[in-house]
Amino acid sequence: MSAPAPDPSPSPTAPRARDIGLGVGDLPTGPYNALTDVPGIRVGHTTLIDPPRVHSGVTAIVPDGVSPARPLPAGVFVGNGYGKLLGGTQVSELGALETPVLLTSTLSAFRVADALVGWTLDRPGNEGVRSVNPVVGECNDGLLSDIRSRPVREEHVRAALEGASGGPVAEGCVGAGTGTAALGFKAGVGTSSRRLVLGGGEVTLGVLVQANFGGTLRISGRTVTPVDVGLPDPDAGPDRGSCMVVAATDAPLDARQLTRVAHRAVYALARVGAGYGHGSGDYGLAFGTRPLGEAAGPAVLPDDLLDPLFVAVLDAVEEAVLNSLLTATTTTGPHGRTRHPLPAGPLLDLLARAG
Repeated sequence: MSAPAPDPSPSPTAPRARDIGLGVGDLPTGPYNALTDVPGIRVGHTTLIDPPRVHSGVTAIVPDGVSPARPLPAGVFVGNGYGKLLGGTQVSELGALETPVLLTSTLSAFRVADALVGWTLDRPGNEGVRSVNPVVGECNDGLLSDIRSRPVREEHVRAALEGASGGPVAEGCVGAGTGTAALGFKAGVGTSSRRLVLGGGEVTLGVLVQANFGGTLRISGRTVTPVDVGLPDPDAGPDRGSCMVVAATDAPLDARQLTRVAHRAVYALARVGAGYGHGSGDYGLAFGTRPLGEAAGPAVLPDDLLDPLFVAVLDAVEEAVLNSLLTATTTTGPHGRTRHPLPAGPLLDLLARAG
């Protein structure tokens, strides 16, 4: 059977966490409360839907000007390694990001990486490139999609890369989040940002999550199950998901410091109840927007000034996960399993009754 055609990335009408009074922390967000609030970062999705067989896609995070000849400082942290982060070992070894970061379904990750290599080699200025380290993360969307069909093709990858833009970022059941589920609910892509003063200057940190992990949701200090908010008790499915968390910042950090940020990105999942189960791959990738080796710009910040940035990433990841749950849509997969998004109204009623 041929791959499904791309479905236009929807503009979710469901409220985000901050819209219903569940914004996390005291730091202000950027104008879009999204990864794209970090200057020079664009996001694109290709969404593939052929109900009930396929709910999948690819998401592209595209920093302006990144290339093998102009890498960005980056760091990786693996919370639990049951997953694939293609290119992760070289990022860890060299502290350098050479390509955009792509997210997709587990069995599509390898085709996506090959397409990213082709796209990179085709870019102007890369005519002499002989080695590329494509960075591709994945989640297992087999609960709600025919994962063995491997529906993501080269044209879908290129569409996400070429269509990446700044401004608002579509969340929920789009791109790499189309078929993912987390904490008993339908989940997907979520994003958030924070602005803060660091070392005497204002900086921005943004995150994007591909949420697909097990555990029991926690909000405002209490657990929230689907039954608590009037949804059916979800049928048990294998805990084989991965949560990919990508963070970007314009703060002047080196690769070692960005690795510390990546640690906090994974730690933040515990705030929302992540189980870090045997079958869950929990990965954090953090990168900066100032290219390696460029003399322009401020000096790297001392480590003892980074605490506010660590708070920012913890808060932003927690809110991004909530956004992924609230903005998703009810999805039934090829085996009849259904996951529902977190409903805002019943959730607020539950939290109000809990005081």
